[in-house]
Amino acid sequence: MTSTASTVERAFRAALYDDTDSGLDTGASLLAADPAADAELDRRGREFVATAWRRGWQPADVVRLVRRELDDLHLRLVAALIQAQAGDDRARGHRWAAQLDALREHTAAPARGSDRFSHATAVLELYRLLLRLPALEPLEEPRRAASPEASRTLGRIRALLAKAEATPYPEEAEALTAKAQELTARYSVDEALLAAAAPAPDAPGACRIGVEPPYEQAKAVLLDAVARANHCRAVWNEPLAFSTVVGFEADLEAVELLHTSLLVQATHAMAKAEAAQRAGGRKRTKTFRQSFLAAYAHRVGDRLAAVAETQVTQDLLPVLATRDIAVTDRMERLFPETTTTRLRGVSDAAGWTEGARAADEAQVRARRRLD
Repeated sequence: MTSTASTVERAFRAALYDDTDSGLDTGASLLAADPAADAELDRRGREFVATAWRRGWQPADVVRLVRRELDDLHLRLVAALIQAQAGDDRARGHRWAAQLDALREHTAAPARGSDRFSHATAVLELYRLLLRLPALEPLEEPRRAASPEASRTLGRIRALLAKAEATPYPEEAEALTAKAQELTARYSVDEALLAAAAPAPDAPGACRIGVEPPYEQAKAVLLDAVARANHCRAVWNEPLAFSTVVGFEADLEAVELLHTSLLVQATHAMAKAEAAQRAGGRKRTKTFRQSFLAAYAHRVGDRLAAVAETQVTQDLLPVLATRDIAVTDRMERLFPETTTTRLRGVSDAAGWTEGARAADEAQVRARRRLD
């Protein structure tokens, strides 16, 4: 064993396999005193990242966890490690590539701390977290790439939702969100027909979407409602703050877009409702927000589903039913054991009423059926 490898091994023995501050200090001191060990330390970090991928994690999952558990310096460190490891990695599909592209915002600033000891401490804290990552369900990339027409449709949906998020007028937000869901439903049907006619149709895939505190239960309910309205299923992992959404690729893309937009719209509507409550002499409360978001999720889910149904004719039902069976089968293979949880904190009548009203204002109205 080389002297640099020996330094890293001794630092790891001191710092990574116990949770004490003294062990962390010992390991950081060893690394700080041996600049020649830096390259070996980076190499071992790339190995930790590669191990995370073998355990089912993806770049966005690791970044989300580091952001929640550590701080900005660790976020820059892990982003740099992931990008460095990507050069030695195999191609993993467009969703993975998009996650790598998103890391650029975290590597704009230098990753190294103000002194060697502080930097080594941050590196060891990050490696402690990576070492303890649990195994996750492996997610597969879709086999069929999106067509140019699909990309154009998704671009239109994004543009409509961006306008819905930006407008201060509820009626305009309603119309824009309705049109986005209409396009989404039509896109889903078109993709279903294309896949059914293909010699080797796509199998359902899956993606993970962050469900971050606060009010994570209500947010998970909103994501589940959006997923079900778009022929997908969602399974919430509360400890790791994400949901895994299972479905066909076109539907997964739509769920990501719609959920993000509706969450932004719900947050804006909740702030407005809270301002009105405060003007009436009532203090804002956690139960008000939880109840607001729960009601919003329930009502918006109904309206999304209603619009989706307007795009389905009787002759399409067998195709969609076959895909629903495939999605359910894929979900049950990924998650053979799931449990239901009771939504807590939904006890504020005013919050529920205001959330339902906000959902009605952003309601998704039925449109003409797809010919």
